[in-house]
Amino acid sequence: MASAPPFANATLLIVDDDPDVLLALKLLLRPLVGQVTTEKYPERLPALLRQTRFDVVLLDMNYQRATNTGHEGLYWLAQLKQLAPSAAVVLMTAYGDIDLAVRALKEGAADFVVKPWRNEKLVTTLAEALGRAGGGVAPAAPRPAGSPAALLGESVAMQAVRRQVEKIAPTDANVLILGENGTGKDVVARLLHQASARAAGPFVAVDLGAVAESLFEAELFGHLKGAFTDARHDRPGRFEAAQGGTLFLDEIGNLPLPQQAKLLAALQNRQVVRLGSNVPVPINVRVVSATNAPLYQLAAEAQFRKDLIYRLNTLEITLPPLRERGDDVLLLARHFAAQYADKYHKPGLTLADSALARLRAHPFPGNVRELQHTLERAVIMAEGPELRAADLLFSPLEAAPAGVAMPSLRLDELEKTAIQRVIDKHQGNISQAARELGITRMALYRRLGKHNI
Repeated sequence: MASAPPFANATLLIVDDDPDVLLALKLLLRPLVGQVTTEKYPERLPALLRQTRFDVVLLDMNYQRATNTGHEGLYWLAQLKQLAPSAAVVLMTAYGDIDLAVRALKEGAADFVVKPWRNEKLVTTLAEALGRAGGGVAPAAPRPAGSPAALLGESVAMQAVRRQVEKIAPTDANVLILGENGTGKDVVARLLHQASARAAGPFVAVDLGAVAESLFEAELFGHLKGAFTDARHDRPGRFEAAQGGTLFLDEIGNLPLPQQAKLLAALQNRQVVRLGSNVPVPINVRVVSATNAPLYQLAAEAQFRKDLIYRLNTLEITLPPLRERGDDVLLLARHFAAQYADKYHKPGLTLADSALARLRAHPFPGNVRELQHTLERAVIMAEGPELRAADLLFSPLEAAPAGVAMPSLRLDELEKTAIQRVIDKHQGNISQAARELGITRMALYRRLGKHNI
């Protein structure tokens, strides 16, 4: 039986002047929240709040008449704190307005999310805000439907990981999370934050694999107006946005050597300097980092700084691949099947023995993420009350054999297939594969992460 939605008894108000945003958020949150109300005009808030008590308000910071300054959002935040002091207010803002969001946190906002939002991140943020406001949610926020459920499992390996998380989370030590793609490193990072003394502070995640080298300092350390061509206003970086909380540096293994040196300096000195400034800004953050790259091998080959590893891995957690977790595959499969059956309104959907046998035999190179997507597809396409082996379609992660026509002419698919073929040809030797592809080892590792190989 599917579990109850995480906000089953909560009332939520969404305020945004974009009707498409209101519709998208209502469709996402209606299956999870007891009552969802949307409002396009913030001027109607006083009357609305007199009629209904809301547990959480999701408030946009920018409205058309305010020319994207964010100041109207701050105004309505102040009004909400007076009109509905018990409501948790979560702000929505564009990334360029993070400095305003940080100011809003100081003025009473529970948290903020950045547009365009990630559904899982948004749901978790709302759950955390509701929990801190005493809205009836457990302190550790429930997983939204379809979450990777990284710590769900009874295998010896996962029991060991849970014990590590329980011991490490209350400390303020930096943590390095290792593991293949799809094992749930980001989920463990968030759990470490939620169970720490910094849980009331922000959790700021940065995908370093997606940050251009030229923007690295501006993204992490911030900049002043005029520091470069498109710097139209002062903006704090991710370190400052995470003050008092946790900074999660994902795909740390993709960081080029010059940027490694700059990150190391910030960690050693516990301060950052915005681009265009000479004034250091003290930082108070816990750093959790993660990678699927062989970090110690890269360090042995002078591709990753050993002194930076020492700063990152005060404590270390290695997540096991799904193929080494035994019957956890079946436990997770039932978990995802129940969640997606609830999400897509197919109550009572079960897994046939033939489906369980097929799941148990599959190696899952994409780990928990692949299993999650497999079950979502199966639930959506299911025509009866039972998922059978034939309903399970696994992702074609292996390269096509020589002589077989490629299934796609998309450039990203062609690149992925070429990389997989060369790696298979050289039996996993990254140096030889990179040489044949005409790229550096670091560039190849970045592409391996990008294509989930």
